[in-house]
Amino acid sequence: MNGFAERKAQLAQALGSAGAAPVGLAKDTSNLFRDREQAGKRRLDVRAFHHVLAVDREQGWVEVEGVTPYDALVDATLAHGVMPAVVPQLKSITIGGAAAGVGIEATSFRQGLVHDTLLEIEVLTGTGETVVATPDNEHRGLFFGFPNSYGTLGYALRLKARTVPVKPYVEVRHHRFDDAAAAFRAMAALADTGIDFLDGVVFGRDRLVVTTARFVDHAPWASDYTWRKIYYRSLLERDTDYLRIHDYIWRWDTDWFWCSKNLGAQNPLIRLLLGRKRLNSRFYTRVMRWNSRVGLTRRLDRFSGWHRESVIQDVDVPIERAAEFLEFFHREIGILPIWLCPIQARNPVGRFELYPVDPGKMLVNFGFWDVVRRREAFAPGHHNRLIEAKVQELGGIKSLYADSYFEEDEFWRLYNGEAYRRLKARYDPKGVLGDLYRKTVLRH
Repeated sequence: MNGFAERKAQLAQALGSAGAAPVGLAKDTSNLFRDREQAGKRRLDVRAFHHVLAVDREQGWVEVEGVTPYDALVDATLAHGVMPAVVPQLKSITIGGAAAGVGIEATSFRQGLVHDTLLEIEVLTGTGETVVATPDNEHRGLFFGFPNSYGTLGYALRLKARTVPVKPYVEVRHHRFDDAAAAFRAMAALADTGIDFLDGVVFGRDRLVVTTARFVDHAPWASDYTWRKIYYRSLLERDTDYLRIHDYIWRWDTDWFWCSKNLGAQNPLIRLLLGRKRLNSRFYTRVMRWNSRVGLTRRLDRFSGWHRESVIQDVDVPIERAAEFLEFFHREIGILPIWLCPIQARNPVGRFELYPVDPGKMLVNFGFWDVVRRREAFAPGHHNRLIEAKVQELGGIKSLYADSYFEEDEFWRLYNGEAYRRLKARYDPKGVLGDLYRKTVLRH
């Protein structure tokens, strides 16, 4: 497997030499949007685990190492006429990260989340042992407990995931609504019309767009949103569009959805100066990390008298409660635009214990990534806490890649503390990989 066995043995040896000291990963990228304390950890270098090992078009799977970013994985699979069944929105997300966290995209209305598409995971555990977990072997508990564990049960060194066949182009249709309830009803109905992709955007209380897309062999044109033109604006400008499959998969990456506006990158002149190579999530992430270190925008807000809070979240709400959540969000938070992505694993392999959603039930993911600014002061985490409480009230769940404010007993009730403790005792009994609550809420 292109040296995989050797790389695996070396990493296991490095983990063993760390003894009982806490460990973390040394890698080039991260798509976690919360500041973390880094001191006191031994770093395991996993950057060599970036190879696509095999693609089987006929059987419908790809085998790949855990630190492989999705842009490399997509390139490898498209060469065989297939794509991963779910490809998260940003090129720099790794498949191991999407499996240990929660990965989603516009195929999720049929395929579920990234972990719903997995067939097996080879995991380096906290004991230094490497195990292969599948839905029906002796490590099935780890298979169903690995998603949403964020590396605290082990590190995914190799994964096998389902693929789906593709065609050269994608036909995109935008359906506009002035009523949220009608938009969500349409979203549920459209999911059963034979389409291949389904998502949407909220631009305002009375401006919602539900977007459907399907594979096609031929297209009368192919739009390019990798430089001068901006994809999310086209949702209000076009009824029908066509993109090459590669460009459709990465339609959100060029402008980080719409967050490039916070860097001035939607200004035509700045866009021209940056060029195609800098219009992508990797560049924006570097700028964001720099700003987080130096605190430039925080200082500017304080100087101008604004109180600010980052509200960067993805939350999943049952579709029948989606309009209710959106009304709350407009009233209490006010960030726009908002991404919408329905989720339902039509052929689930089982129930994933640390992200407990009913695989037979449709939910809507709301993605919002911006800053709330108010003239009046508010307590730290005020708006994020409001969102957490509302999501719980509506029977939903939130991802843990960004700031969380749960009390510990509340956290373990929501994310199945009993199952987590059982898996922790078996696969990381000395706690060298850290604790999920401390990592995702306390940020240690």
